[in-house]
Amino acid sequence: MFSFLRSSFPRVHSDLRKYFCPFRKSSSSLSWRTHTCGELRGVDVGSEVTLCGWLQFKRYDFMATLRDAHGVTQFVLPEDQTRRMALSKRLDSAYPESVIKVKGHVQRRPKDKSNEKMPTGDVEVVADELEILNNCSEQLPMQVHDHTNVTDATRMIFRYLDLRSSRMQRNLRRRSEVAMKMREYLWKQHNFVEVETPNLFRRTPGGAKEFVVPTHQPGQFYSLPQSPQQFKQLLMVGAIDRYFQVARCFRDEGSRPDRQPEFTQVDIEMSFIDQGCIYQLVEGLMQYCWPSDLEDIRVPFPRMKYEEAIDQYGTDKPDTRFGMTLVDVTSTLKDCGVSVFESTSPDFVIKVIRCPDGSKHLTKGKLDRLQKTCQDKYSIRFLPVMLKEDGSWKSLIAKHLPDEAKASVAEAVDAVPGDALLLCAGPANSVNHCLGFLRLKCADILEAQGIKLRDPDSFNFLWVDDFPLFLQSEQDDSSEGALESAHHPFTAPVIGEEGLVYSDPLKVRGQHYDLVLNGVEVAGGSIRIHSSQLQRYILETILQEDISGMTHLLQALESGCPPHGGIAIGFDRLIALLCGEDTIRDVIAFPKTADGNDLMSGAPSEVSAEDLARYHISVDQKGS
Repeated sequence: MFSFLRSSFPRVHSDLRKYFCPFRKSSSSLSWRTHTCGELRGVDVGSEVTLCGWLQFKRYDFMATLRDAHGVTQFVLPEDQTRRMALSKRLDSAYPESVIKVKGHVQRRPKDKSNEKMPTGDVEVVADELEILNNCSEQLPMQVHDHTNVTDATRMIFRYLDLRSSRMQRNLRRRSEVAMKMREYLWKQHNFVEVETPNLFRRTPGGAKEFVVPTHQPGQFYSLPQSPQQFKQLLMVGAIDRYFQVARCFRDEGSRPDRQPEFTQVDIEMSFIDQGCIYQLVEGLMQYCWPSDLEDIRVPFPRMKYEEAIDQYGTDKPDTRFGMTLVDVTSTLKDCGVSVFESTSPDFVIKVIRCPDGSKHLTKGKLDRLQKTCQDKYSIRFLPVMLKEDGSWKSLIAKHLPDEAKASVAEAVDAVPGDALLLCAGPANSVNHCLGFLRLKCADILEAQGIKLRDPDSFNFLWVDDFPLFLQSEQDDSSEGALESAHHPFTAPVIGEEGLVYSDPLKVRGQHYDLVLNGVEVAGGSIRIHSSQLQRYILETILQEDISGMTHLLQALESGCPPHGGIAIGFDRLIALLCGEDTIRDVIAFPKTADGNDLMSGAPSEVSAEDLARYHISVDQKGS
């Protein structure tokens, strides 16, 4: 009908196709079923329907519930005894979690039998036909509908069963929806190009340890990239000036609740931009993909400098949903006659945090465990102070401090009777990180006792920037004075501080920025170095890296490289926060354990001697 438009006006034809083709079809399109198990309502009474799903419960000898990814529908057998007996016999032979197909008509439930807790609770399907598509084993290793008595290990071994749960269905569908919206925003609204980059590459200097992949060439190995960092910079050189990718990344490190050996990041790079451009892009992206059932987020996001975050929160990823900030009381307590508060070091500080109602809930046992952790982790101790009902101090140092000093400290943190104060004195870096750790741990303890500090329905975004470009290396004890990149070696120095790279590198700030959400780093990026000379100096002289494997990048920077920068969004971490999960394992379909093992398949596994020989590899059986 519109062939003449197709030939003469291709753009018009495209618009007509959008008009006549619905944007999104039903979940039952191209399927045996007419409806999902979560779809039927009172308006469907009298309709002939076909449902497919998993048999959830059988009740009596004539009633059952059918579940699919979208919900649950009750079906009943017909009142005609002959038909009921035939279908009842078939239903009796099906164990729970069997896959069945039900054809029938919708009827309204009796008023006293409706279920307000079910979206489909006003109706039921009278089965005219029932077909068992695949009968299930009589006893499954775990119940799909009940997580309370199932260990995480069991869930991972039988992940294909765990995926049927409403929790995992919700999480993975939210993940998919957010990813699709991100793609739409970047491509449709800002003309980004999605480019896939290789997973077989070579080692990248700096950063995390990488997995190696053997080849048929003796002694030659690929590395799995920890990020597409070099490729996205090369794309900028190649005039792909707006690139993105939902990228698979790899790190050969132990897993934590927020990390896996293989993970996903939304990788973004742009030419001819500054930090402000990245901030605006990401803030708009977050608003666009934000789930409609969550509290709205406001832009622009607040910003905080790295030094401010460390000084007030003891971390570069502060959770700003609650207070308990670090307060400097050095001028108040120093020279008060308490030896622990005396020092001539210019780096010496005394800081305190206030724990509301902490006198009641921070017991000696809990404080002792925290004290040991601080000693082991930060080589520093803290002093607990309990404020009695009359406002006096209960502490080892109480009798050694003047009343005026104690009153000044309490006033500095707005302390009231019943609160607990945690004081820490020593080198600024150790004090900040120790109290930052205690702030979060004490918040956990207090919330477990019913004290509300962090609103679980609140989402507090924060940009943290002005990071140092280099840090003193903690990796190599043999290299005194060695430096490492605070972010990665491709981050550009702050404009105007390029000269300090050559004269005093520890004073240089980098154009590095992190996006923090509720105390979790969900994105990180930087403006990149586009000068070959500067990049070579940082790699070779400051970081003392072998640049023989970086020739391609250095040559590219000399080939007309535009100023550019980007950001990588930790997609798994972001989705975990949006789903209210504590670990990213619960938003990944097939995750690994903390040791990097796949409990379901048994990976990693041994390979035959023949396969090893093909790759010129031998295994040290001693495991040394």
